[in-house]
Amino acid sequence: MLFSCFSSFMTSESLPPANPAAASEIRAFFVDHEIVLDAAHPAAEWGNAHPVTFASDWQGKNSDTDRQTQVRVLWSERTLSLRFECRYRGLFVFRDADPNGRRDRLWERDVAEAFLQPDPAREHYYREFEVSPNGMWIDLDIFPGGLSDLNSGMQRSVFLDEKAQVWIAELAIPLQALTRRFDSNATYLAWQPTNTPAPNFHVPRAFGRMRFVGIKPG
Repeated sequence: MLFSCFSSFMTSESLPPANPAAASEIRAFFVDHEIVLDAAHPAAEWGNAHPVTFASDWQGKNSDTDRQTQVRVLWSERTLSLRFECRYRGLFVFRDADPNGRRDRLWERDVAEAFLQPDPAREHYYREFEVSPNGMWIDLDIFPGGLSDLNSGMQRSVFLDEKAQVWIAELAIPLQALTRRFDSNATYLAWQPTNTPAPNFHVPRAFGRMRFVGIKPG
């Protein structure tokens, strides 16, 4: 499954240039139970998840630690959970939403968002999940030429620490909203190892021999 995450802050300030190295992999840590979302009082399990941290824009430039975001991921048999910790200088949010907190075009204000692509072979098909500092949300199914509401059943918890200028969001996304058949640990067994970098059984030089024994009747 491919994954990308962002936090956006509406700003027109000029920031000092930088080009920090960026990791291309985030590790989701397995938990054998469902955790309770509580952005203000995180479950101990979050401490086992290795964070990814970023403070640069979409071009890898304009690094600003005052807008640094840190993301952790946990997963269970039923749920993918994300925790965003976002520093900020100022916040720009919508004040109106649907009764359940859903807000169309939420990306036009400050948000944390995650993009998940269950099948990398379908390049232009993926899922989008967003949450704002005041707890509004949206989830979308993205496909060539359009988008639609995903109705994933995503749960959320948000905490805003104005003194520290940090806002935190935890999301719980049902895995069934991403793929009907989730297998995080596919195993490829072979009688004769092919020793290829990626799983590949189509390697004739690694084939074994078949010996026919006995005598053909008649």
